[in-house]
Amino acid sequence: MTLFTLPEDQIAIRDMARSFAAERIAPHALDWDERKHFPLDVLREAAALGMGGIYISEEHGGSGLTRLDAALIFEALSLGCPTVAAFLSIHNMAAWMIDRFGSAAQRERFLPALCRMDTVAAYCLTEPGSGSDAAALRTTARREGDTYVVNGAKQFISGAGAADVYVTMVRTGEAGPKGISTLVVPSDAPGLSFGPNERKMGWNAQPTRAVIFEECRVPVENRLGEEGIGFRIAMAGLDGGRLNIGACSLGGAQAALDKSLAYMAERKAFGQRLDAFQALQFRLADMATELEAARALLYGAAAALDRKDPDATQRSAMAKRFATDTGFRVANEALQLHGGYGYLSEYGVEKIVRDLRVHQILEGTNEIMRVIVARGLVGN
Repeated sequence: MTLFTLPEDQIAIRDMARSFAAERIAPHALDWDERKHFPLDVLREAAALGMGGIYISEEHGGSGLTRLDAALIFEALSLGCPTVAAFLSIHNMAAWMIDRFGSAAQRERFLPALCRMDTVAAYCLTEPGSGSDAAALRTTARREGDTYVVNGAKQFISGAGAADVYVTMVRTGEAGPKGISTLVVPSDAPGLSFGPNERKMGWNAQPTRAVIFEECRVPVENRLGEEGIGFRIAMAGLDGGRLNIGACSLGGAQAALDKSLAYMAERKAFGQRLDAFQALQFRLADMATELEAARALLYGAAAALDRKDPDATQRSAMAKRFATDTGFRVANEALQLHGGYGYLSEYGVEKIVRDLRVHQILEGTNEIMRVIVARGLVGN
């Protein structure tokens, strides 16, 4: 259900992703979560269908699709598992940064393998002492001839230890955003290591580790763009990343709502089916309405980003905040409607609740989304 009719090509893209999620992701999601298994083989199957480089140029093996197309894809994949879909979003974001800001030689070198997911990408911005205050990052890169020597650590990095390249924000100059540059760090770079896999509330089907740089040597030719534009690169990537993670919240919440509808059609109390009680019908109606409102806001923001509207960053922040808050709230309500069964892992609802909670934190916390929107309104 949408507030407008999608064209046939976008419906086909969405349905392809839904079919893939139903056949290759959903049947295994609970097992991957329990075993903390990272399904790279399935991600590579998705890449073979064009989902490894969704908005990467076709010239280098990408699909050349739009941000709205991407939102449809990530929402559809999240019907199967938000964790797997979210990692694919991060990979796409990192690859897009190379496509958008890299040289012709860098695009030729990195992108074909990234689009096939023969090479997997991670995004390294957050640090132990600078999460929301990204411009205060302290990981340094000093230049020695044709090499940067990197020292510092990144925290909460999805795919760390399993990824092949790390698109990393480092400090090459002065304090603040103008002193930040971007390096593509290969996994075999001397001096690169990883912390243990973090024990998390959710997102168990992808590894999360610290990335540690100790006199790590990276060729200067791996820098994206000029020195000092790294903060702009990071923020440009996050506009799309925020839409994608919002879409993942919508897909996960829709799956939780669908589970609730099926459960309430079968479960009886006081002599009638649960979905016959008007009070519960109203709760379902509110869940569906809130999801549809979030969907409309997110699709509109994605279209604004495709058009390069001047307010696209503000609209992306609005959509991310609203979609992730709504997604978690709807999933949590779905758990409540399942009663005690919702708390059991076999029903799959508690996993969705655990997975969606972190969406309100990553890609910029929802408090920071409010800061971005407020600045757009009052000009501070």
